[in-house]
Amino acid sequence: MEAFPIQELALPIALGGHDIIGQARTGTGKTLAFGAALLQRIEHGGRKPQALVVAPTRELALQVTDDLLVAGGKLGTRVLSVYGGRAYEPQISALKEGVDVVVGTPGRLLDLVKQKHLDLSQVGVLVLDEADRMLDLGFLPDIERIIDRIPAQRQTMLFSATMPGEIVSLSRRYLTRPTNVRAESHAESEATPQVVQHVFQAHQMDKPEMVARLLQAEGRGLTMVFCQTKRACDRVAADLAQRGFDAAAVHGDLGQSQRERALRAFRNGKIDVLVATDVAARGLDVDDVTHVVNFECPDSADTYVHRIGRTGRAGKEGVAVTLIDWADLTRWKLINSTLDLPFAAPEETYSTSPHFFEALGIPAGTKGKLPKEQRGERAGLDAEELEDIGETGKTRTHTRERDTERERPRPRRRKRARTRTRAGQPVEGGAGGAEAEQAPADGGEAPGNVVDAVATERKRSRTRRRTRAGKPAAERGGTPEASQTA
Repeated sequence: MEAFPIQELALPIALGGHDIIGQARTGTGKTLAFGAALLQRIEHGGRKPQALVVAPTRELALQVTDDLLVAGGKLGTRVLSVYGGRAYEPQISALKEGVDVVVGTPGRLLDLVKQKHLDLSQVGVLVLDEADRMLDLGFLPDIERIIDRIPAQRQTMLFSATMPGEIVSLSRRYLTRPTNVRAESHAESEATPQVVQHVFQAHQMDKPEMVARLLQAEGRGLTMVFCQTKRACDRVAADLAQRGFDAAAVHGDLGQSQRERALRAFRNGKIDVLVATDVAARGLDVDDVTHVVNFECPDSADTYVHRIGRTGRAGKEGVAVTLIDWADLTRWKLINSTLDLPFAAPEETYSTSPHFFEALGIPAGTKGKLPKEQRGERAGLDAEELEDIGETGKTRTHTRERDTERERPRPRRRKRARTRTRAGQPVEGGAGGAEAEQAPADGGEAPGNVVDAVATERKRSRTRRRTRAGKPAAERGGTPEASQTA
């Protein structure tokens, strides 16, 4: 088995304890480039972590953790992944027992540091993986806070697929005489040569039909479909499921357990179509992804590179299809010119266009629904168990709690003593009031205050007391002068 170029160049420098800035396109073994050196440089069996890997997304943190566990299995390396969405308790317990390497996202790492559960005072190796993505997500302040808590005498390795100016500034501040390692030429790094790219100008209403027919192309394996919004993800996944495909969505609005279940089902082949936002454009390393579909135009050249980098990994070939709406032509031309691609004017294409069938190897006569005899070949998303991970950050009201609340008797309200008024003047009552002293006709107990007495009297007689100008009017049958009006 041959090492990738980034591994051949970076490993000798990393093993020597020098700082590194490594740049190579996604899918070329960057994780093992720093992972193998990291595992050799730490002392195993301590209480506090000696190496820290910071990743931008939960999915990437899980992927790096799995790779390090495989690489350090014979060494007995204790690797812990910490990220948001999971319960704190298991992560805190593991830290108390002692770990060698911590892999985590910036937010959860800082939370554990502030709660004094994570001690970074003995970290001698720091790795910033996918650093450009962390800057895109606004993690720079969090990264600076984390680095401030790590000893200055350390080895720092920064790896990124692209190298914008912010990454250069970050490296100047926190790396000591770093060695720049670039595995391939600029054109190869950006264009992802193992991926055959197709760009079509498509109508928004025809895209679902195009994707459904594309998914029936010859030789298609696992496929990722990228959308710009969470709502579009759900809509496309539901539409494909209705057409007979085993599809599931992954985006930020889903709970962490749901996201992990969908990713596990995709890796295990229980579903073959994963519809995702850019949350899955980094860190998802699945060898058998043959096709990537950009259902909507990416927002930048970097996003495009990382999306299509989900296929054509580890030296294998892949196919990337991008569907450009009329409204996105200007944005696409900017991406095309930045990456120096030959698709400045995408050909207008529909689900019935012969060149669409020919370019992607779609059998003639293919329709937008999967034939019934081809359905059910995979177990589906429901076959993957939904893990209870004690999710955080969600308000969850259990049915049992609601039932208990409903059955709980309400406390009785205490009667308030009210003073009745007429025309702004208090009604005379109390012990000397005639109404309060009057006993009920049935011989029961007299009310104990003016309010109860008046209420009881009104309940019996239902008579209204008329007032004029704030004074009681003459009762029925009184003098005419009292009842006359001016």
